[in-house]
Amino acid sequence: MTDHGGRADEPTSYGLQPPHAPGGFGAPHPAPPAHIPSPAPPATAPDQAANRLIGGRYRLIARLGHGGMGTVWRARDEVVDREVAVKEPRVPDHLGEREHTTVHQRMQREARAAARIDHPSVVTVHDVVIEDGKPWIVMELVRGPSLGDRLQEGTLDPREAARIGLAVLDALNAAHAIGILHRDVKPDNVMLGTGDRVVLTDFGIAQIEGEQRLTETGAFIGSPEYIAPERVLGQRPGPESDLWSLGVVLYAAVEGMSPYRRSHTPATLQAVLSAEPQTPARGTGAFGTLVMQLLRKDPAARPPAAEVRRTLQQLAVPAPAPATSPYGAFATGSGGGSKWVPPVLHRNRAAQFALGGGALAVVVALVLVLLNPFAGDGPPENWQIRPENEVLSADVAVPEEYKRVQDDDGELVWYADPSGVFEIDFWHRAPKSDADSMDDNPGADPEARKAYYEKGGTSGTQMEEASVTYKDTTHQGRKAIEMTTEYIPYASSDDDPVRLRFRELLIPGEKKSDPYWHVRVRTPAKGEAAKDGDAIFAEVTEGLKIHAS
Repeated sequence: MTDHGGRADEPTSYGLQPPHAPGGFGAPHPAPPAHIPSPAPPATAPDQAANRLIGGRYRLIARLGHGGMGTVWRARDEVVDREVAVKEPRVPDHLGEREHTTVHQRMQREARAAARIDHPSVVTVHDVVIEDGKPWIVMELVRGPSLGDRLQEGTLDPREAARIGLAVLDALNAAHAIGILHRDVKPDNVMLGTGDRVVLTDFGIAQIEGEQRLTETGAFIGSPEYIAPERVLGQRPGPESDLWSLGVVLYAAVEGMSPYRRSHTPATLQAVLSAEPQTPARGTGAFGTLVMQLLRKDPAARPPAAEVRRTLQQLAVPAPAPATSPYGAFATGSGGGSKWVPPVLHRNRAAQFALGGGALAVVVALVLVLLNPFAGDGPPENWQIRPENEVLSADVAVPEEYKRVQDDDGELVWYADPSGVFEIDFWHRAPKSDADSMDDNPGADPEARKAYYEKGGTSGTQMEEASVTYKDTTHQGRKAIEMTTEYIPYASSDDDPVRLRFRELLIPGEKKSDPYWHVRVRTPAKGEAAKDGDAIFAEVTEGLKIHAS
């Protein structure tokens, strides 16, 4: 629930309907969903209620947003002549009288909970008005987007995420000190006001110590991807449960989404219980360590609030201004490589300076032929080792800036280059899902995969004019196959289409029916970018460390 304009927000208690499952293996990679949408209220509601006077003093002006239990309006308090936010109870039509009563009780409890917390990062409750037998909550109007809205524009840097997280933590500490658990900490409930103010809103499902519990047996209360595992298991939550949710919010702030998000609620809840997320790629160091500590499954193993606060305070301190570089956009800051510098050059300082001077082609050739920037122990500078225990039973080496995406079946994970030039795919799956899916899953058999590509890939609609070569090799003492496929994207409209290339490593299981490992790097087929792609493939395959079975 938010009290601002913009898109509809996630439901907190109702309307959790799973969307249709995505396509099977070989389908185009789905874009990660921006959010799990909630049902929109009737289209006529805003027009009918606008200009209505509530409690004899609050004039409704415009609908700002809605959630599972209410619609928030911008209104004017005609007594003191100020704008406020008014939350109207909203209950789905299919629920009975008992559920309506429960929602109204929750809203009254929300008002009591928020009103008891005296903290600048907690939304202020001014009044509760009973209108038509329903409680309408009158709150301060926070002018600004929610963190959820802000993340639609792009991720935050760790310092800004830490600053916001620190304010949310202080709000939670103030609530916990008087026995109140928020239980629905998520980006949509974090408002970014003016003057860098951060406000925690929507105490609609808060639990107040000593009050009667309103959750019905078996009911699901909360936002799936931000709910702590102990709550999923029906255990009694504590302040550590809110800290878990804060950890997910911090993760989403730098990565763009919760690490537990899946295409439907049951899969999301299962991920909360069993998935071990990777350290956020955009929040390494102390930030990533803190996030992973907050996401520990055992509440007792999570760090105490005081320790979390100290770490966030240190992380939120503004970094010193970088020294001016004569190389402009091509210079790399203290944090590592620039997105303007190809990954193959990130280790070679002289190469970066030459690139700034315009000698990219010569430098790339020299680096690849003479210097071998990928030699030595560990990945190159600005790469990272990421454990992929859940999907691959292996560790992988990937560039830090590449965005991680996982499919819903838990068999495929890929890392996308922000510039769109390269893509790295990994999967670990059985040679075929069922008797009917062989065409979409040729497995680790090189001849079957060669035929699959030559006929156009999935349903013949992936590629054209594929040229495939392969050779036997080994990886960690296992037999493996290295393949190279050059092709034209299907139905390319260009007169002189750009050819692409797959560089692949196939590692069969011990038995023909065992799951196999597959590494694929997509690159341009020609030019300097193709050389970069070959170097990336060499590093990715070298960095793949399969765990002993």
